Amino acid sequence: MTRKMLRSLSIVAALLLTAAVQQPALAGPPLICHPIEIGNAKSLAWSGPNWRDVKKDYDLNNLVADTLALLQPETPVLERMETLRRATVYAVWAKRDNEVGFTVKSNAVAEQLQAKLMERVREAFRVNRNASLALFDAGYLDACYKQAGYKSNVNTPSLAEGYAMVRKGSAHMGNSPEIEFALAIISEHPRQTSHQEHLQKAIAGAKDGSLLAINLVKHFGKPGQNLTSLRAQVASVRN
Repeated sequence: MTRKMLRSLSIVAALLLTAAVQQPALAGPPLICHPIEIGNAKSLAWSGPNWRDVKKDYDLNNLVADTLALLQPETPVLERMETLRRATVYAVWAKRDNEVGFTVKSNAVAEQLQAKLMERVREAFRVNRNASLALFDAGYLDACYKQAGYKSNVNTPSLAEGYAMVRKGSAHMGNSPEIEFALAIISEHPRQTSHQEHLQKAIAGAKDGSLLAINLVKHFGKPGQNLTSLRAQVASVRN
């Protein structure tokens, strides 16, 4: 092999390494494998920073009640997202982890949780109460289930598609930037034509230093990037 060929290969290798470093470190289905930063806020019991750091002694029989208790009207959207992500890992993915020996069938818990969240949606419409958060919770969980490869058997005839439910909830809340962030993640995998619009709205509504800004950079930015540079990057794509 000639010196010129070796030099060319070295340049190619360097370029590939640079490209790899510049890509976000996160991988896998974004709703499942990318934890949401919630600071010191309370969520389902967890044992570490990894996306599937479940507590191996957690009683899955308590998952539905614990999740519903955390999803109160005053619970911020980002906390709801992380709680529903953890609930999905417990109810769906943890069953496939050979290191975890839960004592009940996870699928039964997954079905019960989705059924309870859909009950909240129907009840909100029945009593003519603002259904925004109920729609968000049921829709976001449905989207999490789909990205986890799980198909729920819960009957959701008119609001069966998670993305549509979350989007409807967003409309009722005045297009919250946090919900736009959730929609950006849902529409990222598989990529939908609306993804860029949701991402732009989330970034436009985020404040520097906020948890939303931290999560936007973590999920959609590059290493070392901040909200300002991410905003410029997304704006250049739009333009």
